Amino acid sequence: MSRAAATARDTAGPSGAASGTAGPTPANTEASPRAARLGAWAELLRLPALFTVPGDALAGAAAAGARPGPRTLLAIGSSLCLYEAGMALNDWADRAEDAAERPHRPLPSGRIRPAAALTAAGVLTGAGLALAAGAGRPALAVAAPLAATVWAYDLALKHTPAGPAAMAAARGLDLLLGAAATGGGTRAALPSAALLGSHTLAVTAVSRRETTGGSVRAPLAALATTAALTGLVARRRTRLPAGRRAAAAPGLSGSNPAPTATEALTAALGAVYAATAARPYFHAALNPSPPLTQRAVGGGIRATVPLQAALAARSGASGAAATSLLVAALAPAGRLFARRSAMRKVSIT
Repeated sequence: MSRAAATARDTAGPSGAASGTAGPTPANTEASPRAARLGAWAELLRLPALFTVPGDALAGAAAAGARPGPRTLLAIGSSLCLYEAGMALNDWADRAEDAAERPHRPLPSGRIRPAAALTAAGVLTGAGLALAAGAGRPALAVAAPLAATVWAYDLALKHTPAGPAAMAAARGLDLLLGAAATGGGTRAALPSAALLGSHTLAVTAVSRRETTGGSVRAPLAALATTAALTGLVARRRTRLPAGRRAAAAPGLSGSNPAPTATEALTAALGAVYAATAARPYFHAALNPSPPLTQRAVGGGIRATVPLQAALAARSGASGAAATSLLVAALAPAGRLFARRSAMRKVSIT
């Protein structure tokens, strides 16, 4: 799954008392360190990025042709836990590199102990698998390889040529988790998983140079991928009444029905996806500096939500339009949360 990180620091500490006034109360001196600890964990776990996760399971449920239900909620809970496990494990595995390149992060700055981050990764992984088991055997059968992919990426694959593919596989499996939990199978959701995985592959490839810049090919490839995915998502699929499918011939009246409201919604969400991702990719291709490359990564991460919504609408399942609008609403909610928590910049590493 894609790694979205908040890089702004949370600062806290008791204020000095003015001359002639009483010092800070015990409640205040206790609240500041507690707030600092909570802020450090929020930064480690990249809480604003959680808004990109529920859409995987919801899009998977729609792709499976089922309405979201209690088992979908269990799949979402499993996805959130496994995603957060990956966040904690990511920083634990990169603690030496971050000490040199990102010393402000929670582990190299000393705000969180490495052992605590590793323990959190293990506990969250166990919780994610337990929630998937509660959604049924098909869900657990997807969650187990998803958890293995997360750990393999962070511990072994991230800095290898297989890194982007592993990240893409994790996102695709996350979508399939929603399909397996809700509908009991994954076959119908494989095309949606492939599209979401392709987007994640492109974003991850760009992110590999976000601290150094200098890569023109990665943002160009991501731009081309965005264009291709937009076309594939918005492409209409001909649907005829059951009694007329065999009789209708290409070009005859009724073989190319007018666009439906769901298809129009899919096209609109696809356009939002393209607009969100394409512009920062284009700027990074023109000037592959670290700041613009980081903006391109952030744009790609934010574009995940409208893509999930478009995939949900594209399925044409019962209630797909409502599901897609629910997913789309996660984008402004995530931005609002990021502003309020002072965590606006995002990173995938």
